[in-house]
Amino acid sequence: MSSFLARTIRTLSIGQFVFLLSMAAMILAVVVVLLMSTFVERRAIGDLAQQEALQTSELIFQSLYTAMRKGWTKDEIGEIVDRLNKSQPGTDIRVFRGTPVIAQYGDIPGEAPVRDTDPLVTQAFRTAEPVLETGEDHIRYVYPVLVRDECQTCHEAAIGQVNGVVDISYPITDLKVSVGFVIKSVIAYFTLILTTLFLALYFKLRVFVAQPISRFAGVIEEIISHTDLNRRVGPGTHLREVNSLSQHFNRLLGTIQEYQDKLEHFSQRDPLTNLYNRRKFEDFLRMEVARGQRHGHPFSLIMMDLDDFKSINDTYGHPVGDLALKELATVLDRRMRRTDIIARLGGDEFAVLMPQTTAEQGSIAAENLRKAVAETSLRLPVGATRVGASFGLVTFPDNGATVEKLSIAMDVAMYKAKRLGKNRVATLDSGEEDAAMAVFQKGRMLKDALADDAIEPVFQVICTSADTRPVALEVLARVRTPEGLKTAGEFIEAADELGLTRDIDERIFEKGLAALAAQRDPDLKMFFNLSGRSLAAAEWMHEVPARARAAGVAAERIVFEITEREALPHFDKLVKIIDAMRGHGVRFALDDFGSGFSSFVYLKFLDVDYIKIEGSLIRNLRHDPRDRVMVRHIHQMAKEFGLSTIAEFVEDAETLVLLQEMGIDHVQGWHLGAPGPLDGLKSYT
Repeated sequence: MSSFLARTIRTLSIGQFVFLLSMAAMILAVVVVLLMSTFVERRAIGDLAQQEALQTSELIFQSLYTAMRKGWTKDEIGEIVDRLNKSQPGTDIRVFRGTPVIAQYGDIPGEAPVRDTDPLVTQAFRTAEPVLETGEDHIRYVYPVLVRDECQTCHEAAIGQVNGVVDISYPITDLKVSVGFVIKSVIAYFTLILTTLFLALYFKLRVFVAQPISRFAGVIEEIISHTDLNRRVGPGTHLREVNSLSQHFNRLLGTIQEYQDKLEHFSQRDPLTNLYNRRKFEDFLRMEVARGQRHGHPFSLIMMDLDDFKSINDTYGHPVGDLALKELATVLDRRMRRTDIIARLGGDEFAVLMPQTTAEQGSIAAENLRKAVAETSLRLPVGATRVGASFGLVTFPDNGATVEKLSIAMDVAMYKAKRLGKNRVATLDSGEEDAAMAVFQKGRMLKDALADDAIEPVFQVICTSADTRPVALEVLARVRTPEGLKTAGEFIEAADELGLTRDIDERIFEKGLAALAAQRDPDLKMFFNLSGRSLAAAEWMHEVPARARAAGVAAERIVFEITEREALPHFDKLVKIIDAMRGHGVRFALDDFGSGFSSFVYLKFLDVDYIKIEGSLIRNLRHDPRDRVMVRHIHQMAKEFGLSTIAEFVEDAETLVLLQEMGIDHVQGWHLGAPGPLDGLKSYT
């Protein structure tokens, strides 16, 4: 029952709650008034009856006293009492003699049993105080007659003794009617006033509070149902607080609407250039593809990437670079048609969607745009400058019939323009399209992986050859996909071609450094593979010691692996970087040693600490004596240079024994442990 009442109360509207509260308060007030009126009535009747009984008793006593002074007998006095009873119907007057009178004149027959058994009479004789008893329709007053001076003329009694008791019982109906009428009249008027008051209160609360709040809730429901922030709550009441609530709510709606408009704008527009952003451009592209498939209309897409724009940011700073991008956005907007969709895809990449435009028309528009960009002098706070751009042009449906294929084709065409020498417009030939598509599909997978933090490190243990004691871990990059982890061999070429290797290196270095800091062995080293782009990034390389200290890792525990292929394009710069890094304690390893003719020459110019012997020489060590000779001589030469050797691809016990016999310093391979997450390598670390 209590839970039902609780649910009912929780579901009441404000009007119902106010009505029930008013009714409950009124009923409570009426009950209190009735109880108080009953008490007041009984008290008033008692007080009035007591006064009237006292006066009546005095009159009766004085009448009897006057008769007794004249010498009347007790029979005559009894007759007087009978006459008084008859003169007032319903009245019962009795007189009882006290001890002094009984001693002097004797007792009246039949009086003693009543006098001795009636509690009120006995109490009046004993206490010499009047006794009042009030019933529903009568009152009884027992009045003791005390001896006074004039009584002593006839009675031999001391002053203050009880000479007798006058017992009066009479109806109080008339008195009750009179007092009750007054009380009931007061109750009726009070109830009327109370009812009027509560009705007025209920009306005020319902009209000025409940109804405005109900309308307020209705507006909120409409806003939620229709997502219409243009609705507003009207005043509708004279209560200042409710009007204030409505005003503040309307202001809140205005603020939310303003923010929604801004969010909607920024969800579609690039905040720097005010061009459409990538997401909105892709929406337009989807609609145009659907329209082209339905009506057979061709359209063209241009992707533009500024050439060497990084030099502006590096030379003048990013604020100046932002001004240059805004100037270029103005050029694009001025040169293209009003029906063309222009977007900034991110960084210094822009795209243009040209509806109902053939490949020939698109080629003319792209070339005109290239010339306009190249001829534009960008006005900057530090002076004027010019920039070039590489343009990729693709057409629907020749280069793709879906959004995904067209997006990849744009990237492919733009990168083709970069490879051909920049500042030009490139299109796709049918022969190169499929191969380039495969590369860019992997590139998109890598970009998504970088954005979703799906680039993960795995670790392979490096052990001492003599006792296979783990001394280092090599960090290898993997990409987490719904199909599982992809190895570096499945994406590294695409990453290199699309310029993503440095981003992958930085992500793996950051996570590997955190893993190294968590290891309990302070001497454990970690080997990192670096791409050519990372090796050439001198600024990033010089930050490595500071980043290691910030992670709580000594620089001596970090080893960077470099290969002949990566070292050759940046050889002079790499020599300086290695010398600087070794000064901070960072170590280097020459990877895949023996795979190229110039490997031995690098030992003369590159100051490294480890030589990792080419894996193909180790894999065939058991079966090819020539490989054993080469490995033995590589190890002996490394010792002459004071370097440590590491044999890769150790996949069986027999190969391990041969390497131990040669004195190879360290071994690595599936026989010692497969690459895997760090949790699976706890037995080694």
